[in-house]
Amino acid sequence: MFMFNLLRRKPKVYSKIENHIFGIITELLKVSSTDINVDELGGKYYLSNEEQHFKVTILSNDYVIRLTNTRDSVAEKYDKLFVEDVLKAVKEEKHRRMELVYDSITNSIEKMAERLHNTLIESNEQENEKVRRLEAEHVSDQKVNF
Repeated sequence: MFMFNLLRRKPKVYSKIENHIFGIITELLKVSSTDINVDELGGKYYLSNEEQHFKVTILSNDYVIRLTNTRDSVAEKYDKLFVEDVLKAVKEEKHRRMELVYDSITNSIEKMAERLHNTLIESNEQENEKVRRLEAEHVSDQKVNF
């Protein structure tokens, strides 16, 4: 029992500044006008909100977070677990937004396919109607010739 308790990860308690930064980042992520850009290979994550003149750069390999507004830019190195928690929030929001885009594209494709299907059915029905008319005219022309 005692050994099991040692293996469990204790919940991380953030410092006051870490809590503040985490709050800023999560609030930025909630705003749809915040752009999220990711360079997975370089380990760089960028959040920018032009309306609020605010940018966040996260360098995951170095555990550095840079906050920039119109007047100031501050970069600090933070605890590995803190930066990983921040990145988890950023990645979850990026994934959620990608799913929304994917769903929207899928819906558009399905609607286009349905419209195309209906157009093809209409066109086919019109062609069938023309064929029936031509066949009817041909039959009536043959009756007149007898």
